[in-house]
Amino acid sequence: MNVADILVDGYTRVRETVHSAVEGLEPDDLHARLDKGANSIAWLVWHLTRVQDDHIADAAGIEQVWSAQDWAARFDLPFAEGATGYGQSSKQVGEVKVDSAELLIGYHDAVHLQTISFVQGLDGQALDRVVDEAWSPPVTLGVRLISVLSDDLQHAGQASFVRGSLERR
Repeated sequence: MNVADILVDGYTRVRETVHSAVEGLEPDDLHARLDKGANSIAWLVWHLTRVQDDHIADAAGIEQVWSAQDWAARFDLPFAEGATGYGQSSKQVGEVKVDSAELLIGYHDAVHLQTISFVQGLDGQALDRVVDEAWSPPVTLGVRLISVLSDDLQHAGQASFVRGSLERR
């Protein structure tokens, strides 16, 4: 198995987990919060997808799916177009409202396709390229890809946990 195959497998696992957490849910369940400070499924999936879109597009030197495919207008959220959910308040988390599970899945699938298209062409040497010098040490492409993958898997798992909790009510 090469580097590209491992990355494709990892990001595909995120997609599978997102689908299982979201498919078939009504908006009320997507927006439900287990307590007043908890994250909703809608926010978790929107956030993990926005971060993946933002970070992969930056590393690949391409436009984000969010703006290129007009997902920002489809979601019509009360945030700046570049918002990813990072550092948002509990009130802002509650403002992520979607009309359907299909909207979340559609955006995630579009980002997944762009991610897979990018990582399929990578080899081990490509992972050493510095993509962010704002940190010490500077962040390489390999570190960035694994960081996004780890964060996405955690949030997708949280969304699955929320769904399971809602189904047990």
